[in-house]
Amino acid sequence: MILRDKPGILALLFAVRGSVLPHIAPQLLFVAAFATAIVAIDHHVLTLPHVQAAPLAVFGVALSLFLGFRNNAAYDRWWEARRLWGGLLADARSLAREAELFLPDPADRRRLLTAMRAFLHQHRCALRGLPNDAAALRDAPAAPTPDATPDATLDAMGAQLAGALHQGRMDGFGARTLSTRLSSIALAQAGCERIKQTPLPYVYSLLIFRTSWLYCLLLPFALVEPTGWLTPLFAVIVAYIFFGLAEVTEELAHPFGLTANALPLDAICRTAEISLAPHLGEPAPLPLQPADYRLD
Repeated sequence: MILRDKPGILALLFAVRGSVLPHIAPQLLFVAAFATAIVAIDHHVLTLPHVQAAPLAVFGVALSLFLGFRNNAAYDRWWEARRLWGGLLADARSLAREAELFLPDPADRRRLLTAMRAFLHQHRCALRGLPNDAAALRDAPAAPTPDATPDATLDAMGAQLAGALHQGRMDGFGARTLSTRLSSIALAQAGCERIKQTPLPYVYSLLIFRTSWLYCLLLPFALVEPTGWLTPLFAVIVAYIFFGLAEVTEELAHPFGLTANALPLDAICRTAEISLAPHLGEPAPLPLQPADYRLD
């Protein structure tokens, strides 16, 4: 995620960090070269058909509306993912407080909270499609291997609570409260997995890809007569708008990725570690800071 105060005019014009420009630069260069070739052919080789602007204006409005609809759908996915991770952070803090109330044995509390810490890191790695890293394996209560799953960790936490209840180290009300908390954590986990495993329909991407290219390749034929050699400039500006919005939508539609505009899952997990540290009797780690305005 990009975190920075509102920059000045020059920084806004030339900022690259967090911009989609590097991703769509090849498309823009192709559109510029194509538009330049159309103008050169029309001026020096043969007169090409000059398309009226009205049909392209209607086409552009329809394409803009469709891009806006897809952008809204992608942002809804991004925002829901952020809400789910915010809920996981709140659940981690509540679990620590409830463990203080209902688990009098310090060893039981420590096992539960370190497992929660491991679960968050394993969940982060699973959503990003990465093998478990050192943070995910450090406190894993079950199967501490690169293939350890957050489900296995939640199961181990549930088994620990059941053991504490059956052995009399926790009463029934405490067991009910803590098991309800684990259910809330599992619900947020399932919501994140639903977002990851159910992308936006492919037909949306295909339709936007085709229509954006079709519009940008037809546009020079409408601009060549009124704008002449400025046609490549205007064609690139329009292409930047359409291809840029499509690229932004792709990034927002995958909120758990490793792109500059994805959710800062590392930072959220670090925040949870800071919240859990006092309950574990450990020094709190420092919060992660943005590097070149990017927080991962």
